[in-house]
Amino acid sequence: MNTKKPYQYPAACILSALLLATPGQAEPNGATARLPVSLKQLCRHGVMLALVGMLLTGCNQTDTPVEPPPAQVTVLTATPAPITLTDDLPGRVAAVRTAEIRPQVGGIIQRRLFEQGAEIRAGQPLFQINPAPFKADVDTAGAALQRAQSVLNRAQIQVTRLKPLLSTGAISQQTYDDAIAQRDQAAADVAQTRATLARRQLDLTFATVESPIAGRIDQALITEGALVSTNDSNPLARVQQIDQVYVDVRQPASSLEQLRDMLSQRANGSDGVPAVILRGDGQPYPMPARILFSGVNVDAGTGDVLLRILVDNPQRQLLPGMFVRARIPLGHHDDALLVPQQAVTRSAGEAKIWVVDARNTAHAVTVELGELVNRQYRIRAGLSAGQQVVIEGGERLRDGAWVTTQNWKKVPSATDVVSR
Repeated sequence: MNTKKPYQYPAACILSALLLATPGQAEPNGATARLPVSLKQLCRHGVMLALVGMLLTGCNQTDTPVEPPPAQVTVLTATPAPITLTDDLPGRVAAVRTAEIRPQVGGIIQRRLFEQGAEIRAGQPLFQINPAPFKADVDTAGAALQRAQSVLNRAQIQVTRLKPLLSTGAISQQTYDDAIAQRDQAAADVAQTRATLARRQLDLTFATVESPIAGRIDQALITEGALVSTNDSNPLARVQQIDQVYVDVRQPASSLEQLRDMLSQRANGSDGVPAVILRGDGQPYPMPARILFSGVNVDAGTGDVLLRILVDNPQRQLLPGMFVRARIPLGHHDDALLVPQQAVTRSAGEAKIWVVDARNTAHAVTVELGELVNRQYRIRAGLSAGQQVVIEGGERLRDGAWVTTQNWKKVPSATDVVSR
């Protein structure tokens, strides 16, 4: 509303009016003197009248204050929308299974039977240790078994012959009992030599070193001609199963409660809580991933807890030892109110935003901030759905100021970072 202030007449206007109203000189008897006017006086009075006219013209002007135009701001209507809060954490890839290939018998490596870096199957031969000593041991154990079996057969025949003589009294009971004992001892010797033969045959089998699991084998850590033994500290090679891999990340223990709630909600399902593994450029890998479990111990130094994620890796894109980032869900909100980060200001430790009411009047309101999602704050309290939030131009506002509004256009962003 425009209001007019009462005009303050300047002193020049008042002086001009007094000059015009000045009477002529009075005669001693009280009558006004009428003196002849000279040309010089006329000129002097003419200049004075012109000056007075100019001053009177200024007296008639009014002083009207000019109000500034309403501030122009961009606004965004607060609209509830479902969001899933996530957190991007660094992690390291680990194989689901890792087997260190070690010899179970000692000997000279004769051949390497695999191609380094290739995919191998469970039970595939990898190294050949010289089998000659083990074949000799097998033959020796076989001969010992035959000898023991012969002794057993002889003892059994002796028992068979003595049994009818015992009934006729031709031999004593002691003689018969000794024959029984010799037979049983011969049977035990047969069992022992048979076990020895089985062990020697097993050693011969171990001379061919096989892979216990299927997976991808790394480089050979030993060459042909090397002497190996069962107590060597270094393995012959390593095999890793990487058609599925683990991604181990460490999450702050403060956010573990939200994750446990999500895990408990999916406890009856077999898929677990889904996660996303990110490339170096922030784009997700196309493989599905799910959270298996969280650790039971909190690191006293960092306050973090281990989180293990299982990732399908059919194309072998993830390799053990790689550092990746995992996007972990923290929670879900069905009706979240989000405002851009630039709309929030802080004063005396409080977060404030500007809102515009139905009369185009701006007001500063205090809000409670939640997570920062994609450069947008989730408003926990202080903002209602449908309110217009000032995004740009708030730095020129005062409470109760009139504004003109236009819709704010969001700049697209490819990132989705969550923080607290």
